[in-house]
Amino acid sequence: MANKTAGIKTVVTASTAGTAFEWYDFFLYVPMAGIMTRVFFSALDPTSGYILALLSFAVGFAFRPVGALIFGRIGDRIGRKATFLVTMGLMGAATFAIGFVPSYAQIGIAAPLIFVGLRILQGLALGGEWGGAAIYIVEHVEADKRGAMSSWLGCSAAFGLGAALLVVLITRNVVGKEFFNNGWGWRIPFMFSAVLLAISMWIRLRLHESPIFAKMRDEGRRSEKPLAESFLNWPNLKRVLLALFGIMLAQGAVWYCVFFYAQTFMEKTVHVDANISQFVVLALTACSVPLYLVFGKLSDRIGRKPVMLFGLVVMLIAYFPAFHMIEKFGNPALSAAQSASPVTVIVDPADCNVQFDPVGKTQFVTSCDIAKSTVSASGISYAIEKAPAGSIAKVRIGQTVVDSAHAEGADPKALTASKTAIAGRITAALRAAGYPKDAAPSETSSAGLFVIILVMVIGATALYGPQAAALVEMFPARVRYTALSLPYHIGTGWVGGFLPASALAIVTATGNIYSGLWYPFIFTAISAVVMLFFLKEMRGAPLD
Repeated sequence: MANKTAGIKTVVTASTAGTAFEWYDFFLYVPMAGIMTRVFFSALDPTSGYILALLSFAVGFAFRPVGALIFGRIGDRIGRKATFLVTMGLMGAATFAIGFVPSYAQIGIAAPLIFVGLRILQGLALGGEWGGAAIYIVEHVEADKRGAMSSWLGCSAAFGLGAALLVVLITRNVVGKEFFNNGWGWRIPFMFSAVLLAISMWIRLRLHESPIFAKMRDEGRRSEKPLAESFLNWPNLKRVLLALFGIMLAQGAVWYCVFFYAQTFMEKTVHVDANISQFVVLALTACSVPLYLVFGKLSDRIGRKPVMLFGLVVMLIAYFPAFHMIEKFGNPALSAAQSASPVTVIVDPADCNVQFDPVGKTQFVTSCDIAKSTVSASGISYAIEKAPAGSIAKVRIGQTVVDSAHAEGADPKALTASKTAIAGRITAALRAAGYPKDAAPSETSSAGLFVIILVMVIGATALYGPQAAALVEMFPARVRYTALSLPYHIGTGWVGGFLPASALAIVTATGNIYSGLWYPFIFTAISAVVMLFFLKEMRGAPLD
């Protein structure tokens, strides 16, 4: 029994450590999105550049389902262990290479193309990692401990994100903020991944193949066509759809809202100091570790479904109130100014464009576009009031009205000067009305931010803690790697990965800094309904 217990500990440790390394590589981009904007997308205006930087983060997620299909098939044909060794090596090589990509200023358009290409390789690698690790753990442990043991995979995401934030914070403070942001200091955390890769590979090389897969292989029961058997066979396809709509749509929306969009909201919208926001997220990430374990173990006692459904309900209740409180605790001066001097943009609707240009070729030069982009960049909610056709856009701040201007036909230099002048007038009026440029660190309540977001962390961990066991128990062993990986990575890759960019685009279009929350809210609501009425409890289901 002692040897078996020691073996299970090795399985869980190796799987968790390896997955944590891959999460570190993938999430390293999060605290440095602003720097990536300047390094690889400097040719764009700040709003388009930042949205494109977020999309380059999302492109890795977009390719995760492709990686799930490629490596899922390999995992069901060749084995669990060999597959996630390959995915780990691919992830490590891509991350290490990002640390050496020249900037846009050095090699032009080739810089963002190379960078995006490496993000795609990261997405492919991660697409084959999580499912293999989840299956490997669950196929090794006893039925009444699946939730508790596999919940360590939730911890691995926390370890990876926490390590990324911690390495960035330490590096920034050791080399200095200026050198980190504008020199090559930001490259150090990417280079550091080589060390983590070596350690993780050494740990995983000690593992043996999953006993259930080894038995299938020895008995000749492996699937010859896992893709067809997973998605063209109705009972298996039904399981895939239930996993996607009943669990994974919400997983992507919930987890990435709590641990990513909340940080983006604090820094880009509320203008909380980056050190404060990253410290808060780091502390919350640390607190999430025991919560994953508690909810995973609880699911072994009362079932996966009630625990996960509890997490969904918490999030549906918390989304909008929590983000309103983030503004109040993060930047009370901004909150007070918006109450005392609300902002209204008075425009001719025909003068306005959707300010989202992923290829960076469109110039937003109308009076409406210039006015809205200036106010949006300040992280301020504003009402939109219709003006007569042909009117020049105006920005009303309390009782003060500032005229915008058209800049069509201006040469680049004149266009920049015109935008700068208009933005200067609007910004001056905002400052006069009490709108701060940034949140004063002395006025930011780190404790308040921590407590508010902790409520959402509880919801996220209740959903994620039992998730690995729930998904593995849903699928037959012959196609488990393929069938499980696809819905997981569609949910986390497409729904979760595109959340920051989509929410930011919604906010820019509507003028309401909270409107982006409808994106995660709707996906969470869909999963709550499907889980409640259609998802069966699978706790303790036979795996072979």
